[in-house]
Amino acid sequence: MSEFTNVTVIKKANVYFDGKVSSRTLKFADGSSKTLGFMLPGEYTFNTAAAEVMDILDGTLEVLLPNTEQWQTINGGESFDVPANAQFTVKVSQATDYCCSFLN
Repeated sequence: MSEFTNVTVIKKANVYFDGKVSSRTLKFADGSSKTLGFMLPGEYTFNTAAAEVMDILDGTLEVLLPNTEQWQTINGGESFDVPANAQFTVKVSQATDYCCSFLN
């Protein structure tokens, strides 16, 4: 899916890691939400409340998922799942565009 329709966009950006990661929140009529974001090169550790799916739209990163010891390379067009109440780390090697879908 290359676009979303009938959404509410929260104008205020979510800005992390001194501005190296930012996103905007989209809310859907069914109560679900997603963020559309952009990460500059660097290493970042995130904490989750809800389970989520990270779709990498463009760019490349490596991810270290919870309860694993091996980094996985994720390229544009690929995705990965993160459980609720977890922590994961990404190493971004080039500017990366992403969509994060929060699962209820």
